[in-house]
Amino acid sequence: MADVDLESLPGVGPATADKLTEAGYDSYQSLAVASPSELSNTADVGESTAGDIVRAARDAADIGGFETGSTVLERRNQIGKLTWNIDEVDDLLGGGIETQSITEVYGEFGAGKSQVTHQMAVNVQLPKEVGGLHGSVIFIDSEDTFRPERIDDMVRGLPDEAIDAALEDREIEGSAGDEEAVDELVADMLEKIHVAKAFNSNHQMLLAEKAKEIAGEHEDSEFPVRLLCVDSLTAHFRAEYVGRGNLANRQQKLNKHLHDIDKVGNLYNAAVIVTNQVTSNPDAFFGDPTKPIGGNILGHKSTFRMYLRKSKGDKRIVKLVDAPNLADGEAVMRVQDGGLMPE
Repeated sequence: MADVDLESLPGVGPATADKLTEAGYDSYQSLAVASPSELSNTADVGESTAGDIVRAARDAADIGGFETGSTVLERRNQIGKLTWNIDEVDDLLGGGIETQSITEVYGEFGAGKSQVTHQMAVNVQLPKEVGGLHGSVIFIDSEDTFRPERIDDMVRGLPDEAIDAALEDREIEGSAGDEEAVDELVADMLEKIHVAKAFNSNHQMLLAEKAKEIAGEHEDSEFPVRLLCVDSLTAHFRAEYVGRGNLANRQQKLNKHLHDIDKVGNLYNAAVIVTNQVTSNPDAFFGDPTKPIGGNILGHKSTFRMYLRKSKGDKRIVKLVDAPNLADGEAVMRVQDGGLMPE
Protein backbone atom coordinates (compact mmCIF):
# COMPACT_ATOMS: atom_id res chain seq x y z
CA MET A 1 0.00 0.00 0.00
CA ALA A 2 1.30 3.44 -0.87
CA ASP A 3 2.44 5.55 2.07
CA VAL A 4 0.00 8.29 3.06
CA ASP A 5 0.57 11.26 5.31
CA LEU A 6 -2.18 10.91 7.92
CA GLU A 7 -0.80 13.91 9.81
CA SER A 8 -1.92 16.12 6.92
CA LEU A 9 -5.53 15.52 8.01
CA PRO A 10 -7.11 18.02 10.45
CA GLY A 11 -6.74 17.05 14.11
CA VAL A 12 -4.23 14.29 13.41
CA GLY A 13 -0.88 14.67 15.15
CA PRO A 14 1.94 12.10 15.40
CA ALA A 15 0.37 10.27 18.38
CA THR A 16 -3.09 10.10 16.75
CA ALA A 17 -1.55 8.99 13.45
CA ASP A 18 0.22 6.15 15.27
CA LYS A 19 -3.04 5.08 16.95
CA LEU A 20 -4.88 5.12 13.63
CA THR A 21 -2.16 3.09 11.91
CA GLU A 22 -2.09 0.52 14.73
CA ALA A 23 -5.87 0.18 14.45
CA GLY A 24 -5.58 -0.56 10.72
CA TYR A 25 -6.47 2.90 9.38
CA ASP A 26 -3.38 3.22 7.22
CA SER A 27 -4.97 4.73 4.11
CA TYR A 28 -7.33 7.56 3.21
CA GLN A 29 -9.79 4.95 1.89
CA SER A 30 -9.99 3.09 5.21
CA LEU A 31 -10.61 6.37 7.08
CA ALA A 32 -13.13 7.55 4.50
CA VAL A 33 -15.43 4.57 5.07
CA ALA A 34 -15.18 4.74 8.90
CA SER A 35 -17.84 6.36 11.07
CA PRO A 36 -16.89 9.30 13.33
CA SER A 37 -17.99 7.43 16.48
CA GLU A 38 -15.88 4.41 15.51
CA LEU A 39 -12.87 6.65 14.87
CA SER A 40 -13.44 8.60 18.10
CA ASN A 41 -13.21 5.42 20.17
CA THR A 42 -10.21 4.10 18.26
CA ALA A 43 -8.04 7.23 18.21
CA ASP A 44 -9.23 8.79 21.48
CA VAL A 45 -10.34 12.05 19.85
CA GLY A 46 -13.60 13.97 20.12
CA GLU A 47 -16.41 12.94 17.79
CA SER A 48 -16.39 16.37 16.16
CA THR A 49 -12.67 16.03 15.38
CA ALA A 50 -13.25 12.47 14.17
CA GLY A 51 -15.92 13.79 11.80
CA ASP A 52 -13.44 16.34 10.40
CA ILE A 53 -10.89 13.55 9.87
CA VAL A 54 -13.41 11.37 8.03
CA ARG A 55 -14.56 14.25 5.78
CA ALA A 56 -10.97 15.22 4.93
CA ALA A 57 -10.11 11.60 4.19
CA ARG A 58 -13.10 11.37 1.85
CA ASP A 59 -11.88 14.42 -0.03
CA ALA A 60 -8.32 13.05 -0.19
CA ALA A 61 -9.52 9.62 -1.34
CA ASP A 62 -12.01 11.18 -3.75
CA ILE A 63 -14.91 9.00 -2.61
CA GLY A 64 -18.32 9.66 -1.13
CA GLY A 65 -19.68 12.03 -3.79
CA PHE A 66 -22.14 11.57 -6.64
CA GLU A 67 -21.06 10.12 -9.97
CA THR A 68 -22.70 9.30 -13.27
CA GLY A 69 -24.16 5.93 -14.16
CA SER A 70 -21.48 5.46 -16.83
CA THR A 71 -18.78 5.95 -14.17
CA VAL A 72 -20.47 3.31 -11.99
CA LEU A 73 -20.56 0.96 -14.99
CA GLU A 74 -16.86 1.56 -15.62
CA ARG A 75 -16.07 0.75 -11.98
CA ARG A 76 -18.24 -2.37 -12.08
CA ASN A 77 -16.17 -3.58 -15.00
CA GLN A 78 -13.33 -3.94 -12.47
CA ILE A 79 -15.38 -6.46 -10.48
CA GLY A 80 -14.06 -9.99 -10.71
CA LYS A 81 -16.11 -13.17 -11.09
CA LEU A 82 -15.00 -16.27 -9.20
CA THR A 83 -15.94 -19.52 -10.91
CA TRP A 84 -17.50 -22.57 -9.23
CA ASN A 85 -16.15 -24.64 -12.17
CA ILE A 86 -19.76 -25.80 -12.59
CA ASP A 87 -21.30 -24.18 -15.67
CA GLU A 88 -24.88 -24.48 -14.42
CA VAL A 89 -24.10 -22.68 -11.15
CA ASP A 90 -21.89 -20.06 -12.83
CA ASP A 91 -24.73 -19.30 -15.27
CA LEU A 92 -27.11 -18.93 -12.32
CA LEU A 93 -24.74 -16.33 -10.81
CA GLY A 94 -24.12 -14.45 -14.04
CA GLY A 95 -20.57 -15.78 -14.36
CA GLY A 96 -19.59 -16.60 -10.78
CA ILE A 97 -19.28 -15.07 -7.32
CA GLU A 98 -18.73 -11.30 -7.51
CA THR A 99 -16.00 -9.39 -5.76
CA GLN A 100 -17.04 -6.33 -3.70
CA SER A 101 -20.19 -8.22 -2.63
CA ILE A 102 -21.30 -10.47 0.21
CA THR A 103 -22.55 -13.87 -0.95
CA GLU A 104 -24.47 -15.74 1.74
CA VAL A 105 -24.75 -19.53 1.49
CA TYR A 106 -27.26 -21.12 3.86
CA GLY A 107 -28.66 -24.58 4.39
CA GLU A 108 -29.09 -27.33 6.95
CA PHE A 109 -26.16 -29.39 8.28
CA GLY A 110 -24.58 -31.59 5.63
CA ALA A 111 -25.92 -29.50 2.75
CA GLY A 112 -22.41 -28.58 1.59
CA LYS A 113 -21.86 -25.04 2.91
CA SER A 114 -18.31 -25.70 4.12
CA GLN A 115 -17.59 -27.59 0.91
CA VAL A 116 -18.37 -24.38 -0.98
CA THR A 117 -15.96 -22.29 1.14
CA HIS A 118 -13.16 -24.85 0.70
CA GLN A 119 -13.73 -25.08 -3.06
CA MET A 120 -13.72 -21.31 -3.48
CA ALA A 121 -10.51 -21.10 -1.40
CA VAL A 122 -8.94 -23.27 -4.11
CA ASN A 123 -10.62 -21.73 -7.16
CA VAL A 124 -9.76 -18.12 -6.22
CA GLN A 125 -6.05 -18.98 -6.45
CA LEU A 126 -6.34 -20.09 -10.07
CA PRO A 127 -5.28 -17.77 -12.93
CA LYS A 128 -7.99 -15.53 -14.35
CA GLU A 129 -8.03 -17.35 -17.69
CA VAL A 130 -9.47 -20.46 -15.97
CA GLY A 131 -11.98 -18.59 -13.80
CA GLY A 132 -9.87 -17.74 -10.74
CA LEU A 133 -8.81 -14.35 -9.40
CA HIS A 134 -5.08 -15.04 -8.87
CA GLY A 135 -5.49 -14.21 -5.19
CA SER A 136 -5.02 -15.46 -1.65
CA VAL A 137 -7.64 -16.25 0.98
CA ILE A 138 -8.64 -15.24 4.51
CA PHE A 139 -10.70 -17.93 6.27
CA ILE A 140 -12.46 -17.16 9.58
CA ASP A 141 -13.48 -20.50 11.05
CA SER A 142 -16.10 -20.39 13.83
CA GLU A 143 -17.23 -24.04 13.74
CA ASP A 144 -13.88 -25.84 13.38
CA THR A 145 -14.72 -26.77 9.79
CA PHE A 146 -11.50 -25.90 7.95
CA ARG A 147 -9.61 -29.01 6.85
CA PRO A 148 -6.34 -28.71 4.90
CA GLU A 149 -6.84 -32.32 3.78
CA ARG A 150 -10.00 -31.21 1.96
CA ILE A 151 -8.05 -28.48 0.17
CA ASP A 152 -5.61 -31.20 -0.94
CA ASP A 153 -8.49 -33.30 -2.32
CA MET A 154 -10.00 -30.36 -4.16
CA VAL A 155 -6.75 -29.22 -5.77
CA ARG A 156 -6.24 -32.76 -7.12
CA GLY A 157 -9.88 -32.82 -8.25
CA LEU A 158 -9.50 -29.72 -10.45
CA PRO A 159 -9.75 -30.15 -14.23
CA ASP A 160 -6.36 -30.88 -15.82
CA GLU A 161 -6.33 -27.57 -17.69
CA ALA A 162 -6.86 -25.67 -14.41
CA ILE A 163 -4.02 -27.57 -12.71
CA ASP A 164 -1.72 -26.96 -15.69
CA ALA A 165 -2.59 -23.23 -15.69
CA ALA A 166 -1.95 -22.99 -11.92
CA LEU A 167 1.41 -24.78 -12.23
CA GLU A 168 2.51 -22.47 -15.04
CA ASP A 169 1.28 -19.42 -13.11
CA ARG A 170 3.42 -20.40 -10.12
CA GLU A 171 6.36 -21.44 -12.33
CA ILE A 172 6.23 -25.01 -11.03
CA GLU A 173 7.65 -27.45 -13.57
CA GLY A 174 5.36 -30.32 -14.46
CA SER A 175 1.77 -31.02 -15.47
CA ALA A 176 -1.46 -32.37 -14.03
CA GLY A 177 -0.18 -35.94 -14.26
CA ASP A 178 3.04 -35.16 -12.37
CA GLU A 179 2.52 -36.18 -8.72
CA GLU A 180 5.46 -34.16 -7.37
CA ALA A 181 4.36 -31.00 -9.20
CA VAL A 182 0.80 -31.33 -7.88
CA ASP A 183 2.16 -31.92 -4.35
CA GLU A 184 4.08 -28.66 -4.66
CA LEU A 185 0.98 -26.89 -5.96
CA VAL A 186 -1.09 -28.13 -2.98
CA ALA A 187 1.55 -26.91 -0.52
CA ASP A 188 1.72 -23.52 -2.23
CA MET A 189 -2.07 -23.11 -2.21
CA LEU A 190 -2.29 -24.00 1.49
CA GLU A 191 0.40 -21.40 2.17
CA LYS A 192 -1.87 -18.73 0.66
CA ILE A 193 -4.86 -19.48 2.90
CA HIS A 194 -4.78 -17.45 6.14
CA VAL A 195 -6.91 -19.34 8.68
CA ALA A 196 -8.04 -18.18 12.12
CA LYS A 197 -10.39 -19.98 14.50
CA ALA A 198 -12.96 -17.75 16.19
CA PHE A 199 -13.67 -18.79 19.79
CA ASN A 200 -16.65 -16.48 20.40
CA SER A 201 -18.56 -13.67 18.72
CA ASN A 202 -16.28 -10.92 20.08
CA HIS A 203 -13.21 -12.78 18.88
CA GLN A 204 -14.88 -13.29 15.50
CA MET A 205 -15.49 -9.53 15.20
CA LEU A 206 -11.86 -8.87 16.11
CA LEU A 207 -10.71 -11.29 13.42
CA ALA A 208 -12.81 -9.42 10.83
CA GLU A 209 -10.91 -6.25 11.74
CA LYS A 210 -7.63 -8.19 11.54
CA ALA A 211 -8.67 -9.44 8.10
CA LYS A 212 -8.66 -5.85 6.86
CA GLU A 213 -5.06 -5.48 8.07
CA ILE A 214 -3.96 -8.69 6.34
CA ALA A 215 -5.66 -7.62 3.10
CA GLY A 216 -3.85 -4.27 3.30
CA GLU A 217 -0.49 -5.95 3.90
CA HIS A 218 -0.95 -8.17 0.84
CA GLU A 219 -2.47 -5.55 -1.46
CA ASP A 220 0.68 -5.07 -3.52
CA SER A 221 1.87 -8.69 -3.30
CA GLU A 222 1.85 -11.22 -6.14
CA PHE A 223 -1.27 -12.86 -4.67
CA PRO A 224 -3.43 -10.11 -3.08
CA VAL A 225 -6.37 -11.15 -0.92
CA ARG A 226 -9.30 -11.84 -3.24
CA LEU A 227 -11.52 -13.95 -0.99
CA LEU A 228 -12.77 -13.69 2.59
CA CYS A 229 -14.70 -16.70 3.94
CA VAL A 230 -16.59 -16.73 7.25
CA ASP A 231 -17.82 -20.23 8.14
CA SER A 232 -20.15 -19.80 9.83
CA LEU A 233 -21.18 -16.19 10.27
CA THR A 234 -23.96 -16.77 12.79
CA ALA A 235 -23.00 -19.79 14.94
CA HIS A 236 -21.47 -17.87 17.86
CA PHE A 237 -24.08 -15.09 17.77
CA ARG A 238 -26.86 -17.67 17.84
CA ALA A 239 -25.32 -19.53 20.79
CA GLU A 240 -24.42 -16.49 22.92
CA TYR A 241 -27.53 -14.31 22.47
CA VAL A 242 -30.43 -16.53 23.44
CA GLY A 243 -34.00 -15.32 23.81
CA ARG A 244 -35.90 -12.28 22.61
CA GLY A 245 -34.41 -10.08 25.33
CA ASN A 246 -30.99 -10.39 23.70
CA LEU A 247 -32.20 -10.11 20.11
CA ALA A 248 -31.61 -6.37 19.67
CA ASN A 249 -28.08 -6.57 21.05
CA ARG A 250 -27.29 -9.58 18.87
CA GLN A 251 -28.55 -7.89 15.71
CA GLN A 252 -26.62 -4.71 16.49
CA LYS A 253 -23.35 -6.61 16.87
CA LEU A 254 -24.06 -8.74 13.81
CA ASN A 255 -24.71 -5.58 11.81
CA LYS A 256 -21.33 -4.09 12.79
CA HIS A 257 -19.62 -7.39 12.01
CA LEU A 258 -21.18 -7.46 8.54
CA HIS A 259 -20.04 -3.91 7.85
CA ASP A 260 -16.46 -4.79 8.86
CA ILE A 261 -16.54 -7.80 6.53
CA ASP A 262 -18.02 -5.73 3.72
CA LYS A 263 -15.21 -3.18 4.03
CA VAL A 264 -12.65 -5.86 3.18
CA GLY A 265 -14.53 -6.72 -0.01
CA ASN A 266 -15.00 -3.13 -1.10
CA LEU A 267 -11.56 -1.77 -0.21
CA TYR A 268 -9.58 -4.67 -1.67
CA ASN A 269 -11.84 -5.92 -4.48
CA ALA A 270 -12.35 -9.25 -2.73
CA ALA A 271 -15.23 -11.70 -2.86
CA VAL A 272 -16.88 -12.32 0.53
CA ILE A 273 -18.59 -15.64 1.25
CA VAL A 274 -20.42 -16.20 4.53
CA THR A 275 -22.22 -19.38 5.50
CA ASN A 276 -25.35 -19.23 7.62
CA GLN A 277 -27.28 -21.65 9.78
CA VAL A 278 -30.99 -22.24 9.39
CA THR A 279 -34.07 -22.81 11.50
CA SER A 280 -37.34 -24.57 10.77
CA ASN A 281 -40.61 -22.67 10.94
CA PRO A 282 -43.20 -25.05 12.49
CA ASP A 283 -46.04 -22.77 11.36
CA ALA A 284 -45.28 -23.30 7.67
CA PHE A 285 -47.98 -25.53 6.20
CA PHE A 286 -46.87 -25.05 2.60
CA GLY A 287 -43.44 -24.91 0.99
CA ASP A 288 -40.03 -25.38 2.57
CA PRO A 289 -40.07 -24.50 6.31
CA THR A 290 -36.27 -23.94 6.36
CA LYS A 291 -35.34 -20.29 6.93
CA PRO A 292 -31.94 -18.62 7.36
CA ILE A 293 -31.25 -17.01 10.72
CA GLY A 294 -29.88 -13.50 11.13
CA GLY A 295 -33.11 -11.69 10.33
CA ASN A 296 -33.54 -8.70 8.05
CA ILE A 297 -30.09 -7.27 8.86
CA LEU A 298 -28.34 -10.20 7.20
CA GLY A 299 -30.97 -10.40 4.47
CA HIS A 300 -30.46 -6.77 3.48
CA LYS A 301 -26.66 -6.82 3.78
CA SER A 302 -26.14 -9.95 1.68
CA THR A 303 -25.91 -9.03 -1.99
CA PHE A 304 -26.50 -12.63 -3.10
CA ARG A 305 -28.35 -15.27 -1.07
CA MET A 306 -27.95 -18.93 -2.00
CA TYR A 307 -29.80 -21.85 -0.47
CA LEU A 308 -28.22 -25.33 -0.54
CA ARG A 309 -30.36 -28.37 0.08
CA LYS A 310 -29.72 -32.08 -0.05
CA SER A 311 -30.98 -34.28 -2.85
CA LYS A 312 -30.37 -37.94 -3.72
CA GLY A 313 -26.94 -39.27 -2.85
CA ASP A 314 -24.20 -36.72 -3.42
CA LYS A 315 -26.48 -34.34 -5.33
CA ARG A 316 -27.13 -30.85 -3.96
CA ILE A 317 -29.65 -28.29 -5.20
CA VAL A 318 -28.23 -24.77 -5.41
CA LYS A 319 -30.96 -22.14 -5.36
CA LEU A 320 -30.38 -18.43 -5.96
CA VAL A 321 -32.86 -16.83 -3.57
CA ASP A 322 -31.98 -13.16 -3.93
CA ALA A 323 -29.77 -11.04 -6.17
CA PRO A 324 -30.01 -7.41 -7.30
CA ASN A 325 -29.63 -8.09 -11.01
CA LEU A 326 -30.34 -11.79 -11.55
CA ALA A 327 -33.47 -13.90 -11.72
CA ASP A 328 -34.09 -16.57 -9.09
CA GLY A 329 -33.27 -20.05 -10.24
CA GLU A 330 -31.85 -23.46 -9.37
CA ALA A 331 -28.90 -25.59 -10.42
CA VAL A 332 -27.64 -29.04 -9.50
CA MET A 333 -24.14 -30.01 -8.37
CA ARG A 334 -22.44 -32.99 -6.77
CA VAL A 335 -20.23 -33.07 -3.67
CA GLN A 336 -17.56 -35.69 -4.34
CA ASP A 337 -14.08 -36.63 -3.11
CA GLY A 338 -12.52 -34.27 -5.66
CA GLY A 339 -14.72 -31.31 -4.65
CA LEU A 340 -17.79 -29.73 -6.18
CA MET A 341 -18.61 -31.26 -9.55
CA PRO A 342 -21.25 -30.78 -12.26
CA GLU A 343 -24.20 -33.17 -12.31
